[in-house]
Amino acid sequence: MSATARPDTAGGRAALLEFYDDAVVDVYGYFHRRCRHRSVAEDLTTETFLAAVDSIERGVVETVTVAWLVGIARHKLVDHWRRTEREQRRLAAVGAEPDPPPDHDWDVHLDALATQDVLDDLGEHHRSVLTLRYVDDLPVADVARLIDRTLHATEALLVRARRAFRTRYEEVTR
Repeated sequence: MSATARPDTAGGRAALLEFYDDAVVDVYGYFHRRCRHRSVAEDLTTETFLAAVDSIERGVVETVTVAWLVGIARHKLVDHWRRTEREQRRLAAVGAEPDPPPDHDWDVHLDALATQDVLDDLGEHHRSVLTLRYVDDLPVADVARLIDRTLHATEALLVRARRAFRTRYEEVTR
């Protein structure tokens, strides 16, 4: 499995295509684990690779790695959550009800499943800040930069998100 592609070499196109075949699994998996919706994961994977190609064509990057692509993916995921949150606010403003969380036909027996269900039930802003901080293990300052908030606003959001998560988790696991 190729870990990098050098698009500026003579075989750049072939190398990039070969790299794509290897890296698409990692990038798609990154999205699917975080949003659990196949179509969203596929769309975000496409957006990530289009952004990578654009960066390569502009000469912004010399060597493409999976880590660099996951960095682009992280930004695309945050953008997706922001778009979703804006859309939900617009719907609420006109009196529409947001879509209910998906129903599950089975009882939740594992804490990991309960945790994912609770994350799915949270608002996009809470889910994104908790995922970036505790799943991606980013420092609060990096989370603040990614969600375009001040450090103090991000810390306050994390407090509210943890409280919402804890309350919902206790309801789900009782």
